[in-house]
Amino acid sequence: MPDRRSLILDGRTWAEVSLAALGENFHAVEKHVGKGVTICAVVKADGYGHGAVECARALESEGAEWLGVTDAAEGLALRGAGAKARILLMTGIWKGEEDGIVAQNLTPTIWEPWHIELLERAARKRQLDLPSHRLSVHLKLDTGMNRLGASKEALPHLCEMLCACKHLTLEGVSTHLASAEVLDAEDAVRQMKCFEEGLAILRNYGLQPPLVHMGNSAAMSARPETWKTMVRPGIALYGYSLAFTRRGEPAAVAELPLRPVLSWKTRVLTVKEVAAGQAVGYMGTYVTKAPSRIAVLPVGYADGYPRLLSNRARVIVGGEYAPVVGRVSMDLTIVDVNHIRGVKVADEVVLIGRDRGKSVDAAELARLCQSVPYEILCGLSQRVPRVYSSS
Repeated sequence: MPDRRSLILDGRTWAEVSLAALGENFHAVEKHVGKGVTICAVVKADGYGHGAVECARALESEGAEWLGVTDAAEGLALRGAGAKARILLMTGIWKGEEDGIVAQNLTPTIWEPWHIELLERAARKRQLDLPSHRLSVHLKLDTGMNRLGASKEALPHLCEMLCACKHLTLEGVSTHLASAEVLDAEDAVRQMKCFEEGLAILRNYGLQPPLVHMGNSAAMSARPETWKTMVRPGIALYGYSLAFTRRGEPAAVAELPLRPVLSWKTRVLTVKEVAAGQAVGYMGTYVTKAPSRIAVLPVGYADGYPRLLSNRARVIVGGEYAPVVGRVSMDLTIVDVNHIRGVKVADEVVLIGRDRGKSVDAAELARLCQSVPYEILCGLSQRVPRVYSSS
């Protein structure tokens, strides 16, 4: 009887995730930042669409000591799946989550007085069972992005609260850069200066957390002054570099040897001969100029293939590029295969990936959608089964 993997690979649409590539990318980041910098491998948003549990397991096996997630729900899911690494909750906590955070030894990011109050109370209750237990927390500073974190003016009160806590330990302090990939961005310089001022305030209260972090993938790639003692790579782990600019123009930086981790494939559902002058798909946004052969693919925006790719994207069929024609619909996408000989039902089609020297990646699809690779990868829906390989 065929196993699940074989059934998926013989099916209509699937994504292939190379855990080997994920490991290679992790080690490329390790080598880039050096031994003195801790890596928090970000697996939020279901591992950027790759599968958080499987990616977390693979990263742990490669030596990752920290995993970064969005919130307690994501952290608890990893703990429930057996993750042993430290887990950083990067967007704070919500009331009612504190007991689970303490019980499962998750590491919350804090910046509000009530964060400290809730966690101190929960950690005190937990200490009845574990007398030596103290919950580690990371303090986030708002250095100018005006999204999350404590302002410089709010820091003294938070420092006083933390110094008074008997059950919390300030292990880390962080911020987030708004324009890390713009190499001459003035706001990045201001944010780094503001962060240093915040660290000075902490020191004045005797708080010197060992883990200090600013850098996402962009800062990790091109701004070594932001590395401090920890970096938080996300998209880089999954094989994508950022587009860096200087003075509004593309800027070259030393590229890490990264390999895309995910390939997305489908199969030809049907092939049709269409006469010249015929409208194709919803609203007839594409009209054949000559007798054409089109292939219908069983994938659409419900699978995460954006409608914005209508009449713009390309796929790979039989080692050749085939343009998307007509509107991408909920479950179906149409491509022109008139120039490709022998296309038939069940032939493999590459939506993201490589075949015989041709490639389409998430960055290309993102450009066509005026978006970013993050959105393309995170947008793969759960009805696209993931298949994991060690190659």
